[in-house]
Amino acid sequence: MCGIIGIGSTRPLGELPWMLVGRDALIHRGPDDAGTYTSDDRRVMFAHRRLAIVDLSPLGHQPMAIADNSLWLTYNGEIYNHIELRAELEALGHRFRSTSDTEVVLAAYRQWGRDFLTRLDGMFALALHDVRENRMILARDRAGEKPLFYRLRDGELRFASELKGLFADRDFERVVDPAALDCYLGLGYVPGNRCLIAGVSKLPAAHALEFNCANGTARTWRYWDLPAYAGGASPDSQALVEELEALLTGAVRRQLVADVPVGLLLSGGVDSSLITALAVRAGGRLKTYTVGFPEYADVDETAHAAFVANHFATDHTVLAVDMPQPDILTKMAYQYDEPIIDSSMIPTYLVSEQIARHCKVAIGGDGGDELFGGYYSASRVARLEQVSRYTPLWPRRLLASAATHLLPTGVRMRSALRMLGTDLTGDLPPISIQLDEKARSGLIERKPPISAEAVRAGRVPAETDAVQRMTRYDFANYMAEDILVKVDRASMLNSLEIRAPFLDREVIEFAYGRVPSSLKATPKARKIILRQLAKRVLPAGFDAVRKQGFTIPLDRWLRAGPWRAHVEQVLYDPDSAFSRSEVASLFAGLDKGRQVREQLFGLTLFEEWRRQHGVELPLHS
Repeated sequence: MCGIIGIGSTRPLGELPWMLVGRDALIHRGPDDAGTYTSDDRRVMFAHRRLAIVDLSPLGHQPMAIADNSLWLTYNGEIYNHIELRAELEALGHRFRSTSDTEVVLAAYRQWGRDFLTRLDGMFALALHDVRENRMILARDRAGEKPLFYRLRDGELRFASELKGLFADRDFERVVDPAALDCYLGLGYVPGNRCLIAGVSKLPAAHALEFNCANGTARTWRYWDLPAYAGGASPDSQALVEELEALLTGAVRRQLVADVPVGLLLSGGVDSSLITALAVRAGGRLKTYTVGFPEYADVDETAHAAFVANHFATDHTVLAVDMPQPDILTKMAYQYDEPIIDSSMIPTYLVSEQIARHCKVAIGGDGGDELFGGYYSASRVARLEQVSRYTPLWPRRLLASAATHLLPTGVRMRSALRMLGTDLTGDLPPISIQLDEKARSGLIERKPPISAEAVRAGRVPAETDAVQRMTRYDFANYMAEDILVKVDRASMLNSLEIRAPFLDREVIEFAYGRVPSSLKATPKARKIILRQLAKRVLPAGFDAVRKQGFTIPLDRWLRAGPWRAHVEQVLYDPDSAFSRSEVASLFAGLDKGRQVREQLFGLTLFEEWRRQHGVELPLHS
C-alpha cells in the first residue's frame, strides 16, 4: 500500500518544491521508501511513498518504469491475480526483473493498452505516463477501495491519494463547494465525483481518466460495471451457497498472499467469522484480533469473537479500548481530509493502531452487508415493496410528509416513515440518513437541496426489484463513499493495509448477477445466503442472526464530560458555519434520548476539518 501524487501539464514545469512536501505528507501511507520521476520534457512529475507488502526488495521501488523508460507508473494497492497475469504475460514474451505486482501492471498496460484495467483483480489507484503517446492515465479499482483526488485546470492535471498532498501547495484554493456540503450533511458523505473542495474531483470507482499532455484535453470512462441480475426465477439456493463458498474461499486464499505478516479482523459477526473460517481452512493457524470496550458491555463483541477464535484455534488477541479523549477528533479531522459522518472511524482507527503493532496486513469482512442485503434498509424496502402493492402512493406520501414536518430529527421511526413516500416504480433516489432538507435549511444559509448532479450520481435505475436496487445503491454510494473511506484512512494513518475478500471481482459479480433478492433480504430477514453459508462452515451455537455495527457509546460520551465540552466549544464558536440555535436544538434532542449523536459528530468533524486545513466558507456569497 502506498501514497501517490503527481502532476501533468501542457507546459514544461519548473521546480515544484510542494511536490516533495505533498509526497511526505503521505508518509503514513508509505513509510518504507520514497521516490520521484520527472519526464525528460518536464511535463509530467510523479512522487511516491511506499509501504512494502509484496517483493520487499529495492526492485519494488516506485515510480517504476519498463526497461526502455517509455512507460512509468506510480501505484497504490494490491493486484491479487498478479501471479496468474505474470504467467500469461510471460507466455506472451514479457520478462520480469522482480516479483512485484507493480511490474505486472506495467506489462499489462503495454500488452493490452487501456483494456488492461479489465484484467486487474484487486484494489488500486494508479497513474501511468505513456511517453510514446504523450498521455497520462489515472484509474481506480472497481469498488473504490483506494482513493484518488484530482484537479484539472488550465491545461494542468494534479492528483494525489489524499487531499493533504494537494494542500502542500500553499496557493492551492481551498473553498467549500456548497452543493457538496449539502450532500455531506444529508447523506453523511459526498457521492460521485464531487468533493467538498470546489474545483477538486474524486475519480469514481471503476473509472479511468486520460489526460493529453499535448493539448490538455481529458476524458473519463467507466471500464467496469455491476452485472445485471440473470439468475432466473427459481434458482437453486443450495447450489448458490456452495458456489459462494468456493468463490469466497478463492478470494481469501488470494488475499492471504503477502511477504509480511497477515492478521484477521474478527468482530464475531457473520462476515468476519466467515472470512476467519475460510482463512483458517486455506492458511492454517492465523492471528485474529478483536477490539473490546470492557466498560460498555452493550457494544462489546469480544465474547462472540472469542467463541469463533476458540473453535478455529486461532492465535487470538483482544485489544481493549478505553474511552479516548475528544482530541482524537482533531486527529481524525486531519486524516479524513474529506470528512464523512461516521463515528465508527474512531474504533476503526484504534483497532488499526493496535493491529499495526503486530502485522502489516489485515483481512476484514467489509462488503458483506452491501453485497448481500445486510442493512435494515434492505428489509425496509422489501417491506415497502409489499405495502406498495395494496397501498397507493399518495397516502404514503402524505404520511411521509407529516413525519418530516412534525417529528424532530432523531426520533425513532422517523426515517422509516419518511421512506414510505418513495416511489419504487422509478429510480431509487439518494436517502438522507443524517439531516434531511428541513434540518439542513436551518443549519446553514438556505441552499438548493442535494444537487441534481449528486442526485444522478446516487440514483439506481429501476431495472430490478427494490432489494436488488437497494444493495446496488449501497455498493455504489454508502460503501464506496463511507465504509471504504473510513477503512482506508484509519488503517493507512497507521501504515496498515486492510483487505476485503468480499470485494473480489468474482464475488461481486456473483452477488449481483446470480443471487436473487430472496436470498438477500425479505421484510423479516437479511443477508440470507451468508447466514446459510454460516451454517455450513461455522460452529454450532454461532449466533448468525445477531447484527451489531462497529460502534462506540458516543451518545453517552456526548451527554456530559470532556466530549460534551469539546463538541460544544467547537460548534458554539463564533466562526462556526452552523446556526447556534439549530445546534442547541440538536443538543436538546440528544439529552431527550433522540438519535442525533452522528449528526453532532459530523458537524464537529466538519468544523475541525476546515479549520485544520484552512478551508474557506463561501456560504454568504
